[in-house]
Amino acid sequence: MTDFEDWHAIETLLMTYAEHIDAGQFGQAAALFEHSTYRIERAGQPDFAAFKGTAEVQRFFEQTRIHADGTPRTKHTITNVLIDVDGDRATSRCYATVFQQTDELPLQPIASGRYIDRFERVDGRWRFADRALNGFLLGDRSQHITWDGGAPDGAS
Repeated sequence: MTDFEDWHAIETLLMTYAEHIDAGQFGQAAALFEHSTYRIERAGQPDFAAFKGTAEVQRFFEQTRIHADGTPRTKHTITNVLIDVDGDRATSRCYATVFQQTDELPLQPIASGRYIDRFERVDGRWRFADRALNGFLLGDRSQHITWDGGAPDGAS
């Protein structure tokens, strides 16, 4: 693959994740992390919550509130994407802002922070190796998550 093809394949993973989550397709989103860890970091708590593999990640995703249209009524916007490829390994940093509108809430940002990702190429295909969410600014998530904002269920 050329550098451009690698960059495009990794960017596609970032965008596919967002697309699946916004569509309420948690199984498909979780499958992207089959060989990966999905971690939430908070200040002073680098592994505030961690999930490994498809099943654990899907259980975490399913703690998202689903609305009458079958979606979480969100739009994940991924910006400031930086990708560094080194052979069959790559890293990425980007900003993620989550917007939501429901019957109860007007359109508004409910979370904004960073995804810090590691990728590996296996059999010619890129996949997630680790995702860390950090530096998030949080808004009104009352219509978004079903857990209380502390550690989500199933967190290790």
